[in-house]
Amino acid sequence: MGTKGKIALGVVVGVVVIGAVSANAGGDSDKENGGKDTSASAGRKPGGKTGGENGTTKKAVKKAAFGGDGDFEVGKDVKPGTYRTTGNTDGLCYWERAKDASGEADSLIANDNVSGTSYVTVKATDKLFKSSDCKDWEAVDEKATGTAKSSRFKGDGGMYRVGVDIAPGTYRSTGNTDDLCYWERAKDALHSIESIRANNNVTGSAVVTISASDAYFKTTGCQDWKKTA
Repeated sequence: MGTKGKIALGVVVGVVVIGAVSANAGGDSDKENGGKDTSASAGRKPGGKTGGENGTTKKAVKKAAFGGDGDFEVGKDVKPGTYRTTGNTDGLCYWERAKDASGEADSLIANDNVSGTSYVTVKATDKLFKSSDCKDWEAVDEKATGTAKSSRFKGDGGMYRVGVDIAPGTYRSTGNTDDLCYWERAKDALHSIESIRANNNVTGSAVVTISASDAYFKTTGCQDWKKTA
């Protein structure tokens, strides 16, 4: 498990599942499977600003919680919490939550291949977190709020945090071909079937309303999204 370029288990292209059933292979609340394709208190101090020259200010550089390559023991190398990796451009970033270090298929809790950004919540009951070919992971404050107002966002950007990265509303993506556009509304970053509120594979135009009660919105292989309402 965890080899570079590995495909997330349970990926089924072209299957539309709404609500409690995912486009990914199933799991239960104790054994979550990865999303189709498919932040944090732990170990971080809130970011701030430092003084600059000529009276200007600049944001403090965020420090990585752990690297993008390796196997990390939960509770020892990685604290439970929600983490983010961003800037992944080649689709080779692969992560995995595991219940042990046996490397067997049964040890898998959730996994994903990432383009752009991914958020993952690591639980205290997880034993191992694997990451391969990803950018460094940073811890994100799960209680943080924002005032996201942008009317557009990238259709292959990965996961966005609703209210922080993107604003709730109705969005449209047009010109999608080959049924490769996939979107997902999620209530958390556990990447379980229960995490998914709704999802779809799209050819042509896609329209989705992202609710303020959604925690995350995932989009891969789509044309850019533009807010319509």
